[in-house]
Amino acid sequence: MNQVSAASPTLVERLDALYEYDREPVAENKLHGWKTFIAMFAGEHVAGTEFVLGPLMVMHGVSAFDFFVGLLIGNTLAVLSWAFMCAPIAVKTRLTIYWQLRKVCGPYLTVAYSAFYAIILCLLAGAMVSVAVTAISIPLDIPNPDYHAGDLVPTIPWMLLALVVGTVIAALAVLGFEKIAHFSKICAPWMVLVFFAAGLAVLQDLGTSGFGDFWRVANEKIFTGVPVGDNSKYTIWHVIGFAWLCNATQHIGMSDITIFRYAKGWKQGFASAFGMFLGHYMAWIASGILCAAFLAEGFTNPQPGNIAYFGAGIAGLISVVIAGWTTANPTLYRAGLAIQVATPNWKRWKVTFVAGAFMIITACIPAVNTYLDRIIGYYGLFFMPLGAFIFVDIWLFPKLGLEAYYADKKGLLLSWSAMLSWIISFGIILFFYGKDHYPWLSEILGNQPSWLAVIKADLLFMVAPEWVLCVILYIGFSKIQQANQSNNKT
Repeated sequence: MNQVSAASPTLVERLDALYEYDREPVAENKLHGWKTFIAMFAGEHVAGTEFVLGPLMVMHGVSAFDFFVGLLIGNTLAVLSWAFMCAPIAVKTRLTIYWQLRKVCGPYLTVAYSAFYAIILCLLAGAMVSVAVTAISIPLDIPNPDYHAGDLVPTIPWMLLALVVGTVIAALAVLGFEKIAHFSKICAPWMVLVFFAAGLAVLQDLGTSGFGDFWRVANEKIFTGVPVGDNSKYTIWHVIGFAWLCNATQHIGMSDITIFRYAKGWKQGFASAFGMFLGHYMAWIASGILCAAFLAEGFTNPQPGNIAYFGAGIAGLISVVIAGWTTANPTLYRAGLAIQVATPNWKRWKVTFVAGAFMIITACIPAVNTYLDRIIGYYGLFFMPLGAFIFVDIWLFPKLGLEAYYADKKGLLLSWSAMLSWIISFGIILFFYGKDHYPWLSEILGNQPSWLAVIKADLLFMVAPEWVLCVILYIGFSKIQQANQSNNKT
């Protein structure tokens, strides 16, 4: 008995043995096919956020035409970005985003990126914990917080639920890529059906008697073009920008090379379509319909759990809980890998639990879900330039006669060309947005010149301009950096 006991690994030893190829290319025998990525994208993007973002479009007064066409264009751009920009680099290098950045930008900038990125990922995962708790709280008769009504902090029972849900999510994220993928394969198919059925179920309450009535009801009672309350007005350009920007860090920002490094081929990048068109199209439409019907009945506080229960009863609540988990799990997995860059001596399971603790704290801040569209906007614009540097290094530098992975080959702790390109591109974009949205900056500028005043920038419009700007800056600064290095040698 003693010999068996001594030979049996402890829980900590088993956790230490979980290996995710943190610092080297993924082994050939660990690669996955189409089914895994279809399930992962469907599971992650037919998810808790859809119960937040669909209603946000209704609250911001999007018209039916702008919503349907804008989502079609924006989601198509997102799929193409994954398929033609992110996935090819992932299967070429088989490295995580963090190890890739270390080769391009040097360790100092990589640590800075990883620290900021882990914080944002924990915020997003916390938003998904919050989504799940808004569903679990209903049968337990625990009130959901209403930020607009002044609920800045949830009740103690609500926070205890967040602790339980967050702990379960963290435990699953610790198990790694394969367990997360398996969880998504189980959950994704029926979640899609619940979203679709819930949206159909409430259409009759809005006055739809048949398919021919849908477009009329959509214009008159759902996507009316009139903002609710003091929300700003969204147009088709906001919808296109948001549908593309909400995952910009993952595709053109290259974060999902961490996921696609497990793909057998780059064409599996098109698996993202199952997330975009089942999740960010069909599910946004369904949750928007649910929100409109919920408000039409005179209810307030359209929290995900409230509107799902209104539309689909207990099945709706269960789908919200699972949807929150299938988004939070891979998000927290990414956060754990990000933190490990700054804490290389810690095992991944330990840093994932640290990230999980922060996730639970952010889940208890109602403002996070209320301003999720703005958080996602800043998140995309801040991190996207570093993905552009990876794209330039791998695909453009060889054609321009510049040396790829320059920081790694020269042993640089910090690539100043990457640092300046990141700071300047983000700073310029933030200036054009902030001049009309930050009172302190407006006061400093005073009366703006006519050419500047006419530019009305929104976060949702700035993805493409920033990407182009940071690419131009990075190529220019890299030419100078590499030329100076060569001159110093001679």
